[in-house]
Amino acid sequence: MLEDRRPVNEPAPVEIRAGVELPANREEIELHTADGLTLVGELATPIDRAPAATLLTLHPLPTAGGFMDSHVLRKAAARLPALAGVAVLRFNTRGTSSPRGTSEGAFGDGVDERADVAAAVAFVRERGLPTPWLVGWSFGTELALKHGLEHDIAGVILLSPPLRRTTAEELARWRDARVPVVALVPEHDDFLQPDEAFERFGTVPNIEVVPIEGGKHLWVGETLTRRALDEIVARVAPEASPLPTTWRPV
Repeated sequence: MLEDRRPVNEPAPVEIRAGVELPANREEIELHTADGLTLVGELATPIDRAPAATLLTLHPLPTAGGFMDSHVLRKAAARLPALAGVAVLRFNTRGTSSPRGTSEGAFGDGVDERADVAAAVAFVRERGLPTPWLVGWSFGTELALKHGLEHDIAGVILLSPPLRRTTAEELARWRDARVPVVALVPEHDDFLQPDEAFERFGTVPNIEVVPIEGGKHLWVGETLTRRALDEIVARVAPEASPLPTTWRPV
């Protein structure tokens, strides 16, 4: 029988699965919009180093259950500060509730949320957080596409973009964008599948469409969650890619 040669006091590595929350500085924060609302959220940053980049996350549709704790975004905050050295900002858009609390205001169908995106970008700038990427999921991709060009950002990552609220004119504005835009499109998405995504994003050739084999709109399951986080980290912190599947506690 092979001996376990791990030192006696060295903890065993932990497999990174759905419920694992790795070490990070976690701070409850508030954002203040130009139209007078207070939005609630959380900032997670690495414990042992300055962040290499910042994920400014935009959650799925709140009228269909989306919020700052939607699972891919929650797992990004739980894992990526430790694994990739990035900061993760999550917040509830106007009128949205989560265990963190309820943001003031009422759902604005992607229009009034322009002020929410601006407040989040202003927070990132005020804190001196580096290299902000907008990371939207579903409805959050609409906010990124409709309002992202108004801000100084490093890039955009779109998870399951439905392209239901983004007009053709708003999409066309990204032709002149000088930042990378990556659309992760699940093979079996409920709203926009890869073939149609290539066609619709084809009018904006600088948007990279990445088909996600076997994927669905909600990214359910550890395999798809890991694929989403790997694709994100490959763009924002490539030196940390691919992500490990285990964590050894210190």
